[in-house]
Amino acid sequence: MDKKNIDKRIIELIQQDENISYSKISQIVGIPEKDIEEKIKNFSDTREKILIVDDEMSTLMPLKRSLESENYAVVEAYDGHEAIKKANEEIPDLIILDLMLPGMDGIEVCQHLKTDTQTEKIPIIMLTAKDNINDKVEGLQIGAHDYVTKPFVLKELKARIKSVMLRSGNI
Repeated sequence: MDKKNIDKRIIELIQQDENISYSKISQIVGIPEKDIEEKIKNFSDTREKILIVDDEMSTLMPLKRSLESENYAVVEAYDGHEAIKKANEEIPDLIILDLMLPGMDGIEVCQHLKTDTQTEKIPIIMLTAKDNINDKVEGLQIGAHDYVTKPFVLKELKARIKSVMLRSGNI
């Protein structure tokens, strides 16, 4: 059962019996009780969720704090493999993706996400120091919704985030 079906099943069980325990839901759905508790907690968080993928803490942490101050729920990943895992677990409303990552670069991550039915519709903004026109064109051709080069102006990036989310129907 995929994440969305598990979430739907949990909601159905709670609707059938609002006093159902995490333990009982865990037995029925077949995932650990602590995961059930975390999922239920996340159901009540209605903020848009953004996954930031960057291996540079000097970019990731200030951007995370700034977006959280704008009332976004922010999840982070530090390499390409972790990005794919978090995208599938969290199903964010938007992904901000660096191109130069250890293990699997941002182009490979984007290609993978765009061919996975669970993540193919998640909008992606490439945020990278690669400012060559060929890199920009490649990023957009493989499915990125926008391409922003570092160093970036935070106010502009926030405007682009809102614009991409509006265009994709995630706001």
